[in-house]
Amino acid sequence: MATARRKRWSQRVTQTSDALTLEEGVFTRASSRGIALSLKRSADRSHKRKSSPYRSAMSMLTFYGNRAGKTLPASSKRKLEGAKEELRKLYGKSPKKKAVEKKAAKKKTARKKTSKSAKRRKARG
Repeated sequence: MATARRKRWSQRVTQTSDALTLEEGVFTRASSRGIALSLKRSADRSHKRKSSPYRSAMSMLTFYGNRAGKTLPASSKRKLEGAKEELRKLYGKSPKKKAVEKKAAKKKTARKKTSKSAKRRKARG
């Protein structure tokens, strides 16, 4: 009994969240845009949320994706990622500048590591 209760806590959060009252079957919608629009409606209507409507909607979307984890099919993961992009568009947001910069820095670091190791091998050999 305790195991079943622990496994379903995330479902209970999704269904009974104080911050957002979600529409029925919001995450099973056919399109990313449909999911994003539904979350936007819920977030804009909510008066209990502690954050901005955008952050509340994005948090619920991220929460659902993280909790579904390995059991979520690849097509659904793509749909959720698309819904995040749609939410950003609906709220006039763009991807975080830091995230874009981190990706660029990571690529640059990977190149540096490769060149350093090649130099070490050359020096040894």
